[in-house]
Amino acid sequence: MRLSAKTEYAAIAVLELARQWTSGEPVRIRSICEAHGVPARFLVQILLQLKGAGVVVSTRGASGGYQLARPPAEITLEDVFRVIEGPDELLTAVTADLAGRSRTVNVLLDAWRQVARAETDTLRGVTFADLVERSRAVNEPMYYI
Repeated sequence: MRLSAKTEYAAIAVLELARQWTSGEPVRIRSICEAHGVPARFLVQILLQLKGAGVVVSTRGASGGYQLARPPAEITLEDVFRVIEGPDELLTAVTADLAGRSRTVNVLLDAWRQVARAETDTLRGVTFADLVERSRAVNEPMYYI
């Protein structure tokens, strides 16, 4: 599975918004960019795309910024992936155009569909609440006695 930089930046931004969810305060683009090295001009476009899809909401003004539109437990990696990457590209490949032409092509197409289902199931199974917990576990210091 290849991810575009745009998808990675989108996931980083949504994860940062998920980490800030409990504060109830909007997160500024600048703080996401500074914390994670995401280009600001690129992030603005990504957040607008996520806003259009209903993943995030924005607040204007001096204390404005972005927040998740719903709790992190209700947003999956698939949600973000599909907003940025669009419908399942694997199933719109050349093989789909050749469906029904030969048994060999049909076997291959079935295999691609199986791979696409596994990918979708995996993306759907990871929520941003899960990722917040993972990131907290990584950042917590270990104490040994």
